[in-house]
Amino acid sequence: MEKKRLEWRVGLFVFIGLAVLGVLLLQFSKGTSLFRPTYNLYLVADNAGGLKKSASVLMSGVQIGMVSAIHLNPQGTNVTITLRVFNEYVIHKDAQFLIEQSGFLGDQYVAVNPTLNSDGVFQAEDHAMAEPPFNLQEVARAAGGFLKRVDDTTKKLDEAIADVRRLLLNEETLTNLSTAVANLRVASQRAVLTVDNLNGVVLTNREAVAAALTNVVHFSEELDQLGTNFQAVIATNGAELATSLKNFESSTVVLKNTLDGVQAGQGLVGAVLKDEQLAVNVRTIAANLTITTSNLNHFGLWHFLWHKEPAKPNYQPQSNR
Repeated sequence: MEKKRLEWRVGLFVFIGLAVLGVLLLQFSKGTSLFRPTYNLYLVADNAGGLKKSASVLMSGVQIGMVSAIHLNPQGTNVTITLRVFNEYVIHKDAQFLIEQSGFLGDQYVAVNPTLNSDGVFQAEDHAMAEPPFNLQEVARAAGGFLKRVDDTTKKLDEAIADVRRLLLNEETLTNLSTAVANLRVASQRAVLTVDNLNGVVLTNREAVAAALTNVVHFSEELDQLGTNFQAVIATNGAELATSLKNFESSTVVLKNTLDGVQAGQGLVGAVLKDEQLAVNVRTIAANLTITTSNLNHFGLWHFLWHKEPAKPNYQPQSNR
């Protein structure tokens, strides 16, 4: 009985020793110790991602603590991460807190990136803000949407290319294009031939062309001389020209006054234009004179002098009103 009790105690002692040894190994593997003094910092983040309890807290690649707890806030919009930081490490308030990942599929940890160290330092039980972790699933969804848009754009591009082939690269269009190119080639050949012929004409008639150009130059010089002479004539006879223009202006004034008087009924012409009866009488006299001169021209003067029955006058004078 004594032997069994002794064996049981020895087994329990060995089990406790192995358990303590395992805990110590785990603590030492993470670089922490149960006997190192720490202080708590509360880190607020929108999403904890894959961060787990006992995750490392690294500053510039050196472990300065560990994650002791992760709690969802009552509103459910963010989480509070409790950090146990060793007392010998000081974190300034302008440092950046990030949730990063070791490698592509490694464990996540809290990274502390110092900046200028210009602000104060965090004290125990202080709160800080952390940036959200890199979400591979969000990136995958965004990449999927981007690939879908690329696929849609590719389909539209394929449709556009198909429309171009159907509308522009068909047999009729290519035939017309080939005909246009052939016509353009013929036109260019004709243009080259025309230029060659023109060059030949110029070379053949070089003396005639030179003489024509010389005549043009002489004509321009004579025209210039004519202009100079005309200016001299104007300068010499300026007074006479001014007098002539003044006389012409006076004549136009007199003519205008005369026409205004006729329009107003002054003079014989004005009276004829204004008095309708007088105008009728004048027209009658003119008609009778026309008939008389016609008879004189036809029968002669002696016929009227020796005729037994003198002709009655056609004109009946009327009293003026």
